[in-house]
Amino acid sequence: MIARLLKTWTPRLTASVALAVSFGLVALAPSGLAAQEPASVPPSNPPPSNPPPTASPLHELIDQQIAAALAAKSIAAAPLADDAEFLRRVYLDLTGAIPTFGEAKAFLDDRSPIKRQQLIDRLLNSPEYARQMQRVFDVILMERRPANRIPQPDWERYLRESFAANKPWNQLVREIVAADGADASLRPAARFYLDREGEANVLARDVGRLFLGRDMQCAQCHDHPLVDSYLQADYYGLVAYFNRSFIFTPKDQPPVFAEKAEGDVQFKSVFIEGATDQPARPHLPGEAAADEPQFEKGQEYAVAPADGVRPVPKYSRRALLPAALPRAENLAFRRNTANRLWALMMGRGLVHPLDMDHPGNPPTHPELLNLLADRIAAMNFDVRAFLRELALSQTYQRASEPPAGAAPPPESLAVAPLKPLSAEQLALAVLQATGVTDVLRAELGPALNEPALYEKLAGNLAPFVAVFGGQAAQPEQDFQATLEQTLFLANGGVLRSWIAPRPGNLADRLGRINEPPAVAEAMFLSILTRRPTPEEAAELAALLQARAADRPAALQECIWGLIASDEFRFNH
Repeated sequence: MIARLLKTWTPRLTASVALAVSFGLVALAPSGLAAQEPASVPPSNPPPSNPPPTASPLHELIDQQIAAALAAKSIAAAPLADDAEFLRRVYLDLTGAIPTFGEAKAFLDDRSPIKRQQLIDRLLNSPEYARQMQRVFDVILMERRPANRIPQPDWERYLRESFAANKPWNQLVREIVAADGADASLRPAARFYLDREGEANVLARDVGRLFLGRDMQCAQCHDHPLVDSYLQADYYGLVAYFNRSFIFTPKDQPPVFAEKAEGDVQFKSVFIEGATDQPARPHLPGEAAADEPQFEKGQEYAVAPADGVRPVPKYSRRALLPAALPRAENLAFRRNTANRLWALMMGRGLVHPLDMDHPGNPPTHPELLNLLADRIAAMNFDVRAFLRELALSQTYQRASEPPAGAAPPPESLAVAPLKPLSAEQLALAVLQATGVTDVLRAELGPALNEPALYEKLAGNLAPFVAVFGGQAAQPEQDFQATLEQTLFLANGGVLRSWIAPRPGNLADRLGRINEPPAVAEAMFLSILTRRPTPEEAAELAALLQARAADRPAALQECIWGLIASDEFRFNH
């Protein structure tokens, strides 16, 4: 029968159910611009408050605020996750994959009281962390768009090297919104513009969503009908940064982003009868419009437009954006940065959805979001240091199984949420669980390093992205299992080929272990990053005894059952 992804998940139950499916005991149904001075910052956009030198570590302040909020609502928090749950969670979040059998066993056997902190630091300083951030922010920034103008490998290398060097997030954003593709060293950063075809409305929408946490798309024709603070004038203030820009293709050269010296933005509300056109100059929402210089006719260009010549205006509207957007003083920018990184680790934003930050949708913990926004600015937008503080918090390290009684609401943060694995995480987790990654490590021998290993693994990610990835040019949606995904895990040739015995993979290793308890430990640690319960070990031993004649097939069914389980499909 085809195993369906279960609608509910209980950490210690799902694996046994999956095994029972494999055993036939249960049948489940299928289912590059010069910086210009930004507009002045109004008083409504307060600068971040710098913490005093003796301030408590951020992770302690997080826990204090969450504890106070839970106490005020008489909500009981889950205890800390056990070592196995924490281990799998932090590996998936910081490296995008699950640990090896050896890594899992070593961590669970380690009795050091500071082993969690040591693990967090080791993962954050690993090349796998930079690779994971590359994947995460590729999806956030480009939303799986096809790479039509900038090769995908170039863009990925730019992101990976930026995170490996721990480039501050505001610097990375500044490079992305300044790049025009003419500077070869920053050409990959221009993908944000070029692969959106330089379309001003698309760019305005995505800058607002991704960097300010404000999806103002519904303010194109009138003030937002549901959000009072999303104004049509502010939407067109974003459009005005891009309305003069266009894609220019020099002779025998790749395309670049260019800009004209003329072109104005005007708008009027379709809801107001007799409304007249209103001009819009570049400005961020809630900030003052930029003052624009005036030039005599014929004096507007540093490089005048001509056939085959890329024009360069003396005054660039788009050059205002790198200076105005990623500032520590920009409250919306620092709130959005903190909220998105929080969501990456905690499973949901303090403002949720992430791109609907407005007074009508306040944060679940307003003071905490203000604290996080101020602290990340004070940390010079150090993503690695910020994620470290989140990972060290008890809030992050809570168990995913609620305490006795009714499950608390997810926004309370009393329980660690279940986070569906991304397409890439699922692929890498399956590769590691089945032992394919271990086989490739052995094949590389002395040449083994992270880039070489990933090069061998990378081709295996595409089938998972095709089935489990989001729609191109759209934000990743909340988890919904589809029949295609279920069939991929149940009957797909990719997964079955990885499960089949091959020298050095999991099925091969298990086949060479005689003692049932050792088989159970190796299977569960390799796939679920935990040791089996006594009941699961006994169930597996009984199965192997009953199917001694076809033991290899039984082992493969058990491997498949665990991989197809909800426990594997989610980060918990």
